[in-house]
Amino acid sequence: MGFRFPPFEFRFCFLMLAPAEAEKLIQGAIRVAEVEDCPIADAHGRVLRAAIGADRDLPPFDRATMDGYALRSASVTAGISEFDVGGVQAAGHAPGALGPSPGSCIEIMTGAPLPEGADCVVPYEETTRLGATMRLVAGRPLPAGNAVHRRGTDRRAGEIIVPEGTRLGGREIAVAAACGRPRLCVSRRPTIAVVATGDELVEIDAAPEPHQIRRSNDTALRAALAQAGYPGADRHRVPDVQPEMEDLLRRLLGDYDVVILTGGVSKGKFDLLPAELERQRVRRIFHGVAQRPGKPLWFGVGARMQLVFALPGNPVSSYTCLHRYVIPALDASAGLAPPPPRVAALSAAFRFKPKLTCFLPVALAAGPRGEPLAAPVPGNTSGDFAGLVGTDGFVELPAGDDEFPAGTLVRYWPWA
Repeated sequence: MGFRFPPFEFRFCFLMLAPAEAEKLIQGAIRVAEVEDCPIADAHGRVLRAAIGADRDLPPFDRATMDGYALRSASVTAGISEFDVGGVQAAGHAPGALGPSPGSCIEIMTGAPLPEGADCVVPYEETTRLGATMRLVAGRPLPAGNAVHRRGTDRRAGEIIVPEGTRLGGREIAVAAACGRPRLCVSRRPTIAVVATGDELVEIDAAPEPHQIRRSNDTALRAALAQAGYPGADRHRVPDVQPEMEDLLRRLLGDYDVVILTGGVSKGKFDLLPAELERQRVRRIFHGVAQRPGKPLWFGVGARMQLVFALPGNPVSSYTCLHRYVIPALDASAGLAPPPPRVAALSAAFRFKPKLTCFLPVALAAGPRGEPLAAPVPGNTSGDFAGLVGTDGFVELPAGDDEFPAGTLVRYWPWA
């Protein structure tokens, strides 16, 4: 996995960037991933890199959409109401043919091909049957094409159905199967390492001392990555000890395409990551974004063109930055077509005085006309990870305004 650097991006940013500027620098460092061949059984969640087109007309034949009787609509128009049943047309069998008499019909099952000579289907509910005779009882006109799914009315042979850049779900995989595609061309998934840093961290199943906390950031980020379509990230932990950090980073930068670190990236005495990353030839693109939470965000590119994100250690900061910057970067690298920005209206007024962009957790609801409404759910601090429970995502409140009245339209970022 490699990344490109337009000339204007070979620079270090000592002043804090706006989120849009940080996003632009990240996106500018991305090269679309290599492609690989994938069995259809393993394709769920992968990003398609070669469009899927119809290999034949869909449906490939005129087919019945109801159980009933296939006949000629002209016979009904001519006033015929009793028909001789000349057989049964089942799905999966080659089509038969109506008899020459205008009063002939064939019993037909849903999904079966329309017999030769027939142009409509009358459902069972509009008929009575006595032996080999069917009688119409509805007394209504029966037009040509009634209860018939015409050949090629869904898609014509050669027509693109699933375009390149689509993340594959059940619907797209159904199309691939129907079009005879047992293997699909998809983006190679990056290898991802998620690293929790800090002396205060202990394992999840440990009994922490009063001055310790259980490690949760790497677990949360790994789960969020899997939900976003990037499963299998490896979790690591390193204390705030330079030799151990040096050793782990050297191994990770040799083994992974993407390294995501949490903690150790601010201005404190034990925030060792920025200097250590640069010692290991990771080119710093920027350090610091004018936002809350997540102000100390660090981004760079390794000697093998690996993406390296150093997220703040506070749980809300790291979780928010993952969704605002890291997952969109992975999507772009996978060749995923960018989604249109999502917008919601604040359902209540909110005040934010610092001259920073505010990432505000919200609960989403539908307004009276079905419009998305975002209810602010501010936490106590960026360490209040429990406050994210019950929220659906966050909105981005631009810097420069202190007051955001109810009804303000803002960009919305979902957690999932």
